[in-house]
Amino acid sequence: MIRSCLFVALAIGFISVAQAEEGWKELTNGKDFTGWKVNEENPSTWTIKDGAFVAHGERSHIFYDGPEQPMKDFELKVDVLTEKGANGGIYIHTKYQPNEWPKEGYEIQVNNSKKGDRSKDPKKTASVYGVKNIEESPVGDNEWYTYHIIVKGKTITVKINDKVVNEFTEEPDRQPGKDFTRILSEGTIGFQAHDPHSIVHYKNVRLKK
Repeated sequence: MIRSCLFVALAIGFISVAQAEEGWKELTNGKDFTGWKVNEENPSTWTIKDGAFVAHGERSHIFYDGPEQPMKDFELKVDVLTEKGANGGIYIHTKYQPNEWPKEGYEIQVNNSKKGDRSKDPKKTASVYGVKNIEESPVGDNEWYTYHIIVKGKTITVKINDKVVNEFTEEPDRQPGKDFTRILSEGTIGFQAHDPHSIVHYKNVRLKK
């Protein structure tokens, strides 16, 4: 009965997803970019549709710029939908960059395509990009799924729809890379718009520190 009431309340907008999940804080309002900063590289790539950040256009990134940063140990949930052949990403322990691919932190990959050129990329959804990759996406295009990323100490756990799909623990002597640090420290989160052929929706972004 309680779960049914929660479902109805969510469906008609009386409460948010974060309010329905105790201990979580919602980082988006579904109306505008309050608390977020789009970088200087192709800002028109980002729009808002049906409460979601929509990435569609030339390469660009959007970073959380609100009071919950910097983040160190935390849990992040994001509802994601990719349209056919899309590529994107969720960054953790990163920082704002006006252009180029974000250098700081890790990218958690968004790539579900099973057909076309994108299908040849071995780094699928739930990959800790370039460090511990997943070769078969657990979900498909044109369906909403929930990304749940847990950062605790030196371990990143990636869940898709409540199922653990990937886990990576940094080596004690791991050093920052030349082009991308790929080191856990602290920072903010961000979303990627990869290229004009990709359309990715990011919605209901919520955090538990």
